[in-house]
Amino acid sequence: MDSLISAAARALAAGDPLGALNRVALRDDPPALALRGIAMARLGDVVKAKALLRRAARAFGPRAALARARCAVAEAEIALAARDLSWPTKALAAARQTLEQHGDHANAAYARSLEIRRMVLIGHLDAAERGLAELDPSPLQPAARTIYELIIAGLALRGLQTKTARAALERATRTARQARSPELHAEVERASATLTATAARLIRTGEDRLLQLDDVEALFRSDNLILDACRLTIRQGSQIVPLARRPVLFALARRLAEKVPADVPRAELIAHAFRGKDADESHRVRLRVEIGRLRQLLRNLAEIDATRDGYALRPGRDRDVVVLAPPVEDENASVLACLADGEAWSSSGLAVALGESQRTVQRALDTLASSGKVQSFGRGRAQRWTCPVVPEFATALLLPAWSSLD
Repeated sequence: MDSLISAAARALAAGDPLGALNRVALRDDPPALALRGIAMARLGDVVKAKALLRRAARAFGPRAALARARCAVAEAEIALAARDLSWPTKALAAARQTLEQHGDHANAAYARSLEIRRMVLIGHLDAAERGLAELDPSPLQPAARTIYELIIAGLALRGLQTKTARAALERATRTARQARSPELHAEVERASATLTATAARLIRTGEDRLLQLDDVEALFRSDNLILDACRLTIRQGSQIVPLARRPVLFALARRLAEKVPADVPRAELIAHAFRGKDADESHRVRLRVEIGRLRQLLRNLAEIDATRDGYALRPGRDRDVVVLAPPVEDENASVLACLADGEAWSSSGLAVALGESQRTVQRALDTLASSGKVQSFGRGRAQRWTCPVVPEFATALLLPAWSSLD
């Protein structure tokens, strides 16, 4: 490796992409192309960065398997930073295997951490935890170690393990300082702010107050029957009934929970769950069917009694019933939660993360844009979406967590 390439690599490691470009900007040999691509990514030009890395991989040729694998990892890192979650994960896995075979354990470990971070972003928390348990972080350099600690913190925040999250973020702060990376330091600060931000509202008879994440964690350890409107679940202790795919049932359960110990008139339940202004016989029949389904799902947690005017929720063993609501209620809250990380997302990336169709996500973005809550830049495949003002509340409870609830 010649002196200019070495100097450019050192500049990148020290967080100086402009210094790296000054050394290799006019060179088109494969190592220079790769370093230019990484530098352009650090400066925010994702499109140019991807093109340079692909040119570098082609220029290295099939015999330079190790160099090509490193280019693939760099491209995957750029895609993840740009929230392009549709990039081929098989290519990253193949690159990781090549790195392991050639003894490049540091880059192999980093490639694995990128795979795990993608799992966290799309809500595959169980798979991410298994991958993290198998990952040896010892070869990771300070910048990569910061990412590793952010993964631990992200999983802990979504799992409401605030003590674990706080410890991981403290370690991430130290390693980001060692890496001399302002971008990483800013990311750690954003993640740390969620520990003291408002996370949810607690609603029960005669009470409506704001909670932080550690308050929610304590609530989940209690014996209360909890209607979690952030993740559309009903839980009591270790028993969890997921209703994200059955929103009508959750709407009925929430309205019943908000009125405990009183009953809720049938007309009110119909208007709330079915959006029916004038209840007719077909609405009343549907209500009986849906209440029957809800009774079956809650048979181990609570009873639903029919009264003269409607229905009433009766928790077992005289437990308290509480509703855990988002700090700000919006039908597109999950989209806002993803955008709240401060990164620019593509609509396709949001669709992958949320498990929705791209058309559904685009409609949500259009609605949010019309109210000024999100904004976009670029066109076509280069279009990206951001929040002009990052919400001042924690979004951990609104982010996808499919595998832990299925």
